Amino acid sequence: MIDLFAEIARLKQEMNAIILAHYYQEPDIQDIADVIGDSLALAQAAAKTEASVIVFCGVHFMAETAKILNPDKLVLLPDLAAGCSLSDGCPAPQFEQFVRAHPGHTVITYINSSAGVKALSDIICTSSNAERIVRQVPADRPILFAPDQHLGRFVIKKTGRDMVLWPGSCSVHVTFSERRIIRLKAEHPDALVLAHPECEERVLRLADHIGSTTSILNYAITSPAASFIVVTEPGIIHQMKKARPDKLFIPAPPDNGCACNECPYMRLNTLEKVYRCMRDRQPEITLPEDLRVKCLAPLQRMLEMSA
Repeated sequence: MIDLFAEIARLKQEMNAIILAHYYQEPDIQDIADVIGDSLALAQAAAKTEASVIVFCGVHFMAETAKILNPDKLVLLPDLAAGCSLSDGCPAPQFEQFVRAHPGHTVITYINSSAGVKALSDIICTSSNAERIVRQVPADRPILFAPDQHLGRFVIKKTGRDMVLWPGSCSVHVTFSERRIIRLKAEHPDALVLAHPECEERVLRLADHIGSTTSILNYAITSPAASFIVVTEPGIIHQMKKARPDKLFIPAPPDNGCACNECPYMRLNTLEKVYRCMRDRQPEITLPEDLRVKCLAPLQRMLEMSA
C-alpha cells in the first residue's frame, strides 16, 4: 500500500513544487499544504512563489488565477471537474453583453469567475478585499459588480455605494436555513454566529460576525466566546479546531437533510488525486496567451489595491 503522504512529500521536493490549498479542502489536503488560505491569500502566494510547479488544491478558477500570474510555471489541478457554481453561472458571452449594457461603469469582478470574465473586468476582488476595493473607486464612477449578488449587496450596505449587480449566487451558501440557524441558536444560546457574505441577507441578519473565510477563522480564534455556529463551507472547521481545540464549532445545516453545505466541487479533490496529478504532471492548467494577458491587468490591480 502506497504511503500517499510520503510520496507527495517526495514528489514535491523532486519537482520543486508548492501545494496551495483552500480552507474548503478535505482535512488531509489542508494538512499537506504549504500555504492554506482564502482566495486572496492563495492568489498572493501564487504571485510571489519561486517554486517551479504549483499544485492548486481548490477549484478551477483558482488554478487559472495562479496560471495567469505564473505563465512560465506548471500549474496542476488534481481534478479538472472542480468548478464553481458562481463561475458557471456567469458565462463570458452573456457577461460581455451585460457590461456593454452599462457603459462607463467600473467593472469589479469577484475572483470566483472564469478567465473569460476576468478579461472583461477592470478590477478583481475577493470576499476579503471587496469592501476595500470598492471604497477606492472614485465616488463619481458607477460600479458594476459580478457575479455574486449577495456579496455585492453586503458591500453596498457597508460602503453606501450603489452598484449594478449580476444576479449570481453560490450554490452552497444559499442553502443555509434561517429557520435551522435560529433553532441552533436556541439550543446553543451562548454561541456566536459567523457567516460568509455570500449567504442570503435573511441569514446574514442572524450573524454576530460576517466575513471571508480568513476573517471568520481569525474571529473564532481570537474571540473570548467558547462556541460558534459556522455559516460557511464546513471545511474551515478543521483549521478552527486545530487552532482552538478548547472551543466548540457547530456547522450550520442546509435547508434539507443533504450535505449541501459542503461544496461538491471542492470535495472532488482527494489526497490520491493530488498524488496522481504530481506523479503524472497533469491535469495541467493552460490559457491562450492573449487571454492570460487580458486577465493579468485586473488581477494585478487587485493585488496592488490590497497591499
